[in-house]
Formats: sequence, structure tokens, C-alpha cells
Amino acid sequence: MKVVYHSTAGKGVLSHFAALEERGIVVTSCAESDRERFKLLMADAEVLWHLLEPVTALVIASAPRLQLIQKIGVGVNTIDLEAAQRHDVAVCNMPGTNSQAVAEMTLLLMLTALRRVNHLDLATRTGKVQGLTIDLQDESGEISGRTVGLVGYGAVPRRLAPTLIAMGAKVVYTCPRIKKDVVGEYLSLHELLAVSDIVSLHVPLTTSTKGLINEVAIKRMKSGAIIINTSRGGVIDERALRQALADRCLAAAGLDVFASEPLLPDDPLLALDNVVVTPHVAYLTAETMVRSIRVAAENCRRLASQEKLLHRVV
Repeated sequence: MKVVYHSTAGKGVLSHFAALEERGIVVTSCAESDRERFKLLMADAEVLWHLLEPVTALVIASAPRLQLIQKIGVGVNTIDLEAAQRHDVAVCNMPGTNSQAVAEMTLLLMLTALRRVNHLDLATRTGKVQGLTIDLQDESGEISGRTVGLVGYGAVPRRLAPTLIAMGAKVVYTCPRIKKDVVGEYLSLHELLAVSDIVSLHVPLTTSTKGLINEVAIKRMKSGAIIINTSRGGVIDERALRQALADRCLAAAGLDVFASEPLLPDDPLLALDNVVVTPHVAYLTAETMVRSIRVAAENCRRLASQEKLLHRVV
């Protein structure tokens, strides 16, 4: 079975790919930037292992042998699902494989924003530490004693919430339905925004969540609150966010995702000193890749044997 992995693969990942050849699964890695090579590979591919580069209707139509688009992760908003359905191409994701990594990155962004780690790192490297302690007395904070509002309560919040509580935070959450088997107090979105010192986003990008955190929502947040986003960039109105951060209505933001990716060097967000950014890599650890390859390979086996696919979306 011919598989295209649409990303550059490191040595460890390549070794896992090589091991799959004994099972009849031949995985070829292709950099997202190499459009010509990707086009050639897709002409003969039966399976696409998709990460971030959008899978458009044109990509699907140009792959006559394609049977499965396997998302390496959870969100399928970068796949043209209608086109896949028209061409009888299955689409699967893999919920849970990256939840631990995303939960840890979410916590890291919270702590980095609270403790101003990016400022401390730069000051230490440039020898400009004098006077820092005065600023830290007023501006550096702890998780303990703060209210953390989780918008959405899937696999990532289920891992994150107990850790936050163990660190002394109060956890509140909002989602379409009250959860009976989770920690934290349920609130409406309006109530959560009003009481949370840290708001952390954990929802997929859909028509109902696009721009969910808009100017009106941001104005409902506590003065000096922090916002964290490891879900999808389009959930936040970035123009409204930039203004609130520039005006110091919000103390800081920790962002792993953006409305347009990759984030360009001249993006106005990067001019703000109270923003911590990472390039949509919250999911990316060696452990996540091992779990992901295991699920993707199993779906290749199931496809070949005409068994029911795991986590089929389309």
C-alpha cells in the first residue's frame, strides 16, 4: 500500500516508516513546500497521512487511486470533506493520540505567560536583568489561587483539569452539555469569561465556533486576564485580540494556532511583548508520533482487508 506522509519526517519517524514495509505499507515523506513532488506522489497514492497543509478538492481530484485521508491528529477543518465524499475517499482522524502533548503545551503556555518566561529568557541572554525583579513583583503570577476557564471539555481538558486543580487553581468549564464525569464547575460561556483569570480554548473550528472569542466576548473577560489557544486560530477574532493586548485590557496571550498559518514575521501579533507564540506544534512530540503512526498503520491494514476503519469522519 502506497502512503504519502505530507510533512518532513525526522530520523525517528523514518525508522518507524521503514519498519512498516514488512507489513506492506510503504510510506514516502514529502515536505509541504515541495508542491511538484507532492503532486507526482499523489498520482499513485492510495493513502494520504495529512498533518496541516490543506487537502483541497483539487488535491483529491488529482489522486485517482486515493482511498483514505488519514488525519494525523484530530481537527479535519483543513480537509475538503465534501470533495472526499464525492470521490468516495474515506477520512479518518485519531482522537486522543496527541491529547497529552497538547495538555502539556497548554499548561506550558499558561505558565510562560504568567511568569513572563519569554521576557526572562531574552533579558538573561542580553544581559539586561537589572530592574527585572521590580517588574516581576507586580507582573509575575502563579496558577495557584487563580480561576482557569476551559472552553470545551474533550480529551485535552480531561488531562489538564486535574493537574490545574492539583496546582491550586479553581477550574470552571463550558461546553454544549454539562459533563457528569469531569472535574470543574459548569458555567455558561458568558459566566466563564467574566470570572476566569485564564481562559483556555479547546474547541474544534466549526461554523458555530468561528470567531467565538470576538470583541464582545473579550470585553466580557476580566481585566488583566490571560487567554490561551491550542485549538484552532479561527476561534479567536485576532484583530480584537491584538487591540485588547495592546491596550493591556488582557495581560497576555499564549498562542499555538493562528487564523492564517504559518504566521508571517510581520504579523502585528509579533510586535506585542505580552504574547507568547509557538508554530502550531502543541501536538508534536516523539510520543505523539509513535501513537499516531500506530493508529494510521492500523487503518491501512483495515483498509486493505476491508474492515471497519477507526475514527471515520467521512
